[in-house]
Amino acid sequence: MWNPLSWVMEAAAVMAIVLANGGGQGPDWQDFVGIICLLIINSTISFIEENNAGNAAAALMARLAPKTKVLRDRQWQEKDAAILVPGDIISIKLGDIIPADARLLEGDPLKIDQSALTGESLPVTKRTGDEVFSGSTCKHGEIEAVVISTGVHTFFGKAAHLVDSTEVVGHFQKVLTSIGNFCICSIAVGMILEIIVMFPIQQRSYRDGINNLLVLLIGGIPIAMPTVLSVTLAIGSHRLSQQGAITKRMTAIEEMAGMDVLCSDKTGTLTLNRLTVDRNLIEVFNKDMDKDTVILLAARASRIENQDAIDTAIVSMLSDPKEARANITEVHFLPFNPVDKRTAITYIDSDGNWHRASKGAPEQILSLCKEKEEIARKVHSIIDKFAERGLRSLAIASQEIPEKTKESPGGPWTFCGLLPLFDPPRHDSAETIRKALNLGVCVKMITGDQLAIAKETGRRLGMGTNMYPSSSLLGRDRDENEALPVDELIEKADGFAGVFPEHKYEIVKILQEKKHICGMTGDGVNDAPALKKADIGIAVSDATDAARSAADLVLTEPGLSVIVSAVLTSRAIFQRMKNYTIYAVSITIRIVLGFVLLALIWEYDFPPFMVLIIAILNDGTIMTISKDRVKPSPRPDSWKLNEIFATGIVIGTYLALVTVLFFWAVKSTTFFETHFHVRSLSSSTEEISSAVYLQVSIISQALIFVTRSQSWSFMERPGTLLMCAFVVAQLVATLIAVYAHINFASIRGIGWGWAGIIWIYSVIFYLPLDIIKFTVRYALSGEAWDLLFERKTAFTSKKDYGKEDREAKWVLSQRTLEGLIPSELETNGRRSSLIAEQARRRAEIARLGESHTLKGHMESVMRLKNLDINTIRTSHTI
Repeated sequence: MWNPLSWVMEAAAVMAIVLANGGGQGPDWQDFVGIICLLIINSTISFIEENNAGNAAAALMARLAPKTKVLRDRQWQEKDAAILVPGDIISIKLGDIIPADARLLEGDPLKIDQSALTGESLPVTKRTGDEVFSGSTCKHGEIEAVVISTGVHTFFGKAAHLVDSTEVVGHFQKVLTSIGNFCICSIAVGMILEIIVMFPIQQRSYRDGINNLLVLLIGGIPIAMPTVLSVTLAIGSHRLSQQGAITKRMTAIEEMAGMDVLCSDKTGTLTLNRLTVDRNLIEVFNKDMDKDTVILLAARASRIENQDAIDTAIVSMLSDPKEARANITEVHFLPFNPVDKRTAITYIDSDGNWHRASKGAPEQILSLCKEKEEIARKVHSIIDKFAERGLRSLAIASQEIPEKTKESPGGPWTFCGLLPLFDPPRHDSAETIRKALNLGVCVKMITGDQLAIAKETGRRLGMGTNMYPSSSLLGRDRDENEALPVDELIEKADGFAGVFPEHKYEIVKILQEKKHICGMTGDGVNDAPALKKADIGIAVSDATDAARSAADLVLTEPGLSVIVSAVLTSRAIFQRMKNYTIYAVSITIRIVLGFVLLALIWEYDFPPFMVLIIAILNDGTIMTISKDRVKPSPRPDSWKLNEIFATGIVIGTYLALVTVLFFWAVKSTTFFETHFHVRSLSSSTEEISSAVYLQVSIISQALIFVTRSQSWSFMERPGTLLMCAFVVAQLVATLIAVYAHINFASIRGIGWGWAGIIWIYSVIFYLPLDIIKFTVRYALSGEAWDLLFERKTAFTSKKDYGKEDREAKWVLSQRTLEGLIPSELETNGRRSSLIAEQARRRAEIARLGESHTLKGHMESVMRLKNLDINTIRTSHTI
């Protein structure tokens, strides 16, 4: 086992067989064999569990294996990229990662990002006959290609084959190292103290000194820690996959547990991405056309196969989808891309005339048309009217091509009409957003739609309406005279409209600079930089290969609820790991401090073999914590090493003093003999060792029930496996203490009377552990010190003298008047993250402000009834 903790245990084995060989006595074979057995048991369990976890992880990653469209048996089929062979015909489209080295066939030029292979920062143009390399990404265009080489024979494969694998030390490994180093340093301090006092001052024998040092080495090292934590992560990763979230990087789980901001795409995540078109609201601009003609042109500019959501909505409006290509010959189709934001088809009609039709973003289509100056105002007015109802706009234009070539620019474009697209919110999005806010995760909407659509969607979802067009904050049009700094506006925003992919990267960067753990969802190739930059990049269910490659978490099911479920599961996983680390640090301190005090004050030598028994039983029990039942933290959580060390030191010191008190009571008083009428143990060192062994074993293992719980330990039921393991381990420990008579271990049975006393003593001193835990947590939170200042307004550190708190109190009173539960603003009596708390208050204030204002209420009703507000305003006075 190659980690510092096992090295220390191996050093203890060497000490038992080599250094103990002195003082007129032979090697300590019993302890040597015991240490080797402990290492073998731990290694075996570690191998089995990590192998099972590794197989599960490999199965999950196989689900993320890249797919490609390949022509087999004269049909296009989606297959794993691994089955490709030279000679296969594949389809390459926007967002695809090229699965093999291939040569392009007939078609339009592609833009290929080869930066991962060649270091070129800009995409390169590839034309028919050019070679594209495996691992590069298609940034623009669509074409077919023939595979020429695969696997290690590709350009990328040859380079990867030559490069030696390097080991990157991640954050999780650093945390493990820090905790391990703390335990090792604690043991080293105890050992140095014992060496200084025992040999020069107390003149102890050589072998007794070595035995005391072995006790600290064996008992203080949390040998099972790497296994417990890595297995907990692997089991958690498998559980996440069952919920529809596959982790590509195990340590992303701990970052997900600490996430306090989630930037979520609107389309497909907050909404259904099932677009519908209201035929009655279609606006026609060309007097020679009717609504059916506009719909037909839009359908012609759509794909019949491999459709996206917009194509599906448009084509489904036809009585027969085949009408989209009826009586025409398709010459060329321009697929959608994030730059042009439109699709176009070049076709020949039944009379032999050439035409081109295009559909796309209204701004892009309008800029093509000859009459844009005359109709721009009307177009924008209709777009705004649609947006106020939460409808997106799709523009249609057409042109004739007198030159009759697909490369020809053609005649002037004619603006044909505007189609309203409605993407209904998911039925669970509003409730999920509320849950996320209660969990301390602030959800910020990211959409490319207009600001009015974003605000209307936010209103329907119960979010705040504090939204900004991203171009005004991050683009060239940003307002330099903004009262608040851009980073503060972004932090307090509920969403962003008109977002371009490069804006996503900037939003993530600014939020991270404000010390937030940021998650970002994405699906397109241009989202990859933002997904890579985010602490948790989340590729949604229908994401491109490029987005999946850049993400840490890949969703297999649509919707925001999957992400919130993943947050809860990640926090539960993280809670198990954090519980164990606090337990491990506490046990190290209690063993080191307790036995150092016993050795230096009373010159008591505890047998090393019995510490081995404690370690074996403890490790067997603690392995089950990876499947323990835990309550996820109600707010974002992270590795707070100072809190872990402080809690471990305080609890460990308390447990050590409890053991010292017990030893003193048994050795130097007749308290137990007088009150419980049992025989005295003070004259027998072997029986005292049995009593100390049982007391240390009981309260050490019982400590896990304190560290695993957020509230009172007896209020949170542990997992069945953990409870059974504890009962079995303590039954074995009690039987050893009651009956065992082992000469080389220097213990003798103490009978059931003393065993019962030790159990009662342990239970009594177990009860204050929860209070100690709460006290340490309260002191570390800083709330104890804030009370000195926050009571006085003149000295408060709150912004605007607590204005937000006063607004929150108003919201609370209004909710109470409405008969709602006031505690919905609080989460289990705990504060959630500040940014989520502020977002929740903004949403509540916006909702209550609207419902308590007559004008707001009227406008809300008008929107729901699809009434024209402007018409009513001209006829009535409110």
